[in-house]
Amino acid sequence: MNIAIVGGTGTLGRQVVSQLRARGHEVRALSRNAPEFPVDLTTGAGLGKALAGCDVVVDASNNASRTAAATLVDGTRRLLAAGQEAGVAHHVCVSVLGCELVPAAYFKVKAEQENAVAQGTVPWTIVRATQFHEYVAAMMRAVARYGVVPVPRAVFQPVASAEVAAVVAAAAADGPRRGRVEIAGPEVASVADLARTWRRAAARPALLVPLPLPGALGRALRGGALTAAGPGIRGRQTFAEWAGAQGGLLR
Repeated sequence: MNIAIVGGTGTLGRQVVSQLRARGHEVRALSRNAPEFPVDLTTGAGLGKALAGCDVVVDASNNASRTAAATLVDGTRRLLAAGQEAGVAHHVCVSVLGCELVPAAYFKVKAEQENAVAQGTVPWTIVRATQFHEYVAAMMRAVARYGVVPVPRAVFQPVASAEVAAVVAAAAADGPRRGRVEIAGPEVASVADLARTWRRAAARPALLVPLPLPGALGRALRGGALTAAGPGIRGRQTFAEWAGAQGGLLR
């Protein structure tokens, strides 16, 4: 099949590209800076050319800034319209498990993106994943610049992005018969425990400081809104195993 990967140069997207090519599919990597298929979801520029002749579109794009809705919601509608025009038979959207349960701007946008996909006319699959190991490590590294890591009372169930990529690639190759698919990491851990694991693996002498999260957001994260509550796919690599394999790359 001919498969287009939007966000095909990102952390997840490039792994999906690699896995689908290994399966023998013709794959196009789409992004703003892609050398062959540059696209802009906020304007729709390049989508027509990039999707021409494609059977499947995988949307692995992301935007956590203030313009997230322009990319992930409005951009999704542009992508779906362009896909319909091009005759795309299957739209695969990568989303966040539990996004509809967390009262924070980014997660609300991801929930709106899911709704846009489900309401579209192109047959779809939504792959909902928990936080990537890479995301947890990047978050720790960013806040530890001054030797202090604020630690909210919250629980995550992080998963290896490579394992998510395998699920996304399978969804793209199998066809639009799966609806919503969920993948989470092998274990639920508090942010405090994840911070200790990162600090040890990165060899960073950062001080862990409790950070109160009041209100609905705090209740959601303490209650496991971003963890898997029901059956679904489970990754095998724990955050500790992943972090231990990264070594100095975590610093």
